[in-house]
Amino acid sequence: MEGWDRTRAVERVEQVVETVETEQMPVPVREVWVFGDVALGLDPVERLDIYLTKDILLHDDTERAEEFVESHGIKSVGKTVRAEWADEHPEYLRTTANGHAAPEKCLGAHLVDDDEPIHLEVCNASFEDNVRQRLKGALARENYEEILDPRGACLWIDGQRSAEAFEKLRAGEFVFPTLPDSLEMLGADEQQATAAAATIEQARSEQAGASVRGDVV
Repeated sequence: MEGWDRTRAVERVEQVVETVETEQMPVPVREVWVFGDVALGLDPVERLDIYLTKDILLHDDTERAEEFVESHGIKSVGKTVRAEWADEHPEYLRTTANGHAAPEKCLGAHLVDDDEPIHLEVCNASFEDNVRQRLKGALARENYEEILDPRGACLWIDGQRSAEAFEKLRAGEFVFPTLPDSLEMLGADEQQATAAAATIEQARSEQAGASVRGDVV
């Protein structure tokens, strides 16, 4: 599937926020951000980049976890994702390579269709904190594909939707520097920022369909 016109992309973001607001998620979600093309006001939006800040489940429902191993062959339900959510949405259960329920993949399955040009980033840290942590690690290892585009806007946090942020998003009124300049402002030198920006753009151009990345900071 190719990219969307801007109006459709923003409507799709609103649908994601509404789903997070009104439906039980596999794990609690605290923040919804957008970054990249849609935040920059581009039209069309080649890929819709959405960032979710999630909480880690604190309880350990061992009994339910054993039930799901027996019934579905999936480990850690009731530990890494809510058992109540899994009861209601078994079709969205996704696992790690080791067969454990994967929160980020479950969120992706619930929120995004496989053929949609949407990339979902899921982390326990806020967008701004994760941007800095990822940049620091990527520069140290010279692995620029790990960098998260810092040009983002928070649309929903702790159950509250930002009407102002959505108005700016619809109108394309967010103002951001170029990607190299943004990376320099966060600590990259000019050469690193230029190379990193090129790497990020190349990686994005090679993506197709829905994609999900999970991260823990």
